[in-house]
Amino acid sequence: MKSVAIGVHLLREDIEPLADATAVSALFVSSIAVADDQSLSDRDLLVRVTSTRAALLDRATFVAIRYGFSFRAAGEAESKCAGHAGRWKALLEENRSRVEFTLKVAAPGAVRPDRHDFRSGADYIRALHDARDAVAVPPSFREKVEATIVPLAVRHRWINRDATSVELAGLIERASLTRLAEAGQTLKRSVPDVPFLLSAPWPLEVFAES
Repeated sequence: MKSVAIGVHLLREDIEPLADATAVSALFVSSIAVADDQSLSDRDLLVRVTSTRAALLDRATFVAIRYGFSFRAAGEAESKCAGHAGRWKALLEENRSRVEFTLKVAAPGAVRPDRHDFRSGADYIRALHDARDAVAVPPSFREKVEATIVPLAVRHRWINRDATSVELAGLIERASLTRLAEAGQTLKRSVPDVPFLLSAPWPLEVFAES
């Protein structure tokens, strides 16, 4: 059997009995056990991991682990996480009552480079990076977001994820999630011509990065 990791938690009781808990440097990794021959891309497994992740987040905030990290022994999990444990512990203690949210918006007129237009993979990758860095949302929409959504965030960050969209990531108190939803509706009414997706809650991911 192998264990598919889900997140890193402050307390064991934040995990059990919803998932397995493995002690790692004064923290705990949540995981679910699967057969060695089961593919991590299996749809049923993905659904199981996603539902378990949501249930864990309902219970307590945790640091998300990118899907695909699996281990067969506690020592293996320890070796992969130990270098980050001190920072994660401080982060979890500081943000125990907080979760992340995201607001994704498509940039008008943005076009992803066509790989067939480039002679080499390196040129194509550079073009992708340039296109990503150049993408922007309308200033008027950003001003509306800064006025309605950002004031609810403890911290926020604008991120150019790819060549066609921009994302606002925020850290918010759980108690403010209802106000966030209301602010999203206000934003939708004030800028009906700009499609966006506001979603929450999410575990610590953007704000867990060093």
